[in-house]
Amino acid sequence: MAALPPLSQQPQLSGYAELRCLSNFSFLKGASQPEELVTRAHALGYTALAITDECSMAGVVRAHVAAKTCGLKLLVGSQFKVDGEAPFTLVVLACNLNGYGNLCEFITRLRRSAEKKGSYQLR
Repeated sequence: MAALPPLSQQPQLSGYAELRCLSNFSFLKGASQPEELVTRAHALGYTALAITDECSMAGVVRAHVAAKTCGLKLLVGSQFKVDGEAPFTLVVLACNLNGYGNLCEFITRLRRSAEKKGSYQLR
């Protein structure tokens, strides 16, 4: 596999915002730390980045600190596997402080109603 060219030679993506990004807080799904994702998005010229770990808000604090440092707009959210006849992934982004609170409460309810610790079920 060829190595990526240096950032100075890569095209800048002004006006682009990644709206679904998993950090290493999504166990066995995301590989990079939230601050690394923010730093890379800023270096690529993204306008914003959404951290959407699976049924978790664990990565947003570190991402927030990194985003403030480099001046990147951070969107806060989470994603959920929805079971049913046609399973799909639901991505939810908080638009404001009230939405953030609602999302945290939703995650708490899903986690507390699960039979097994560390899991959740959404239908």
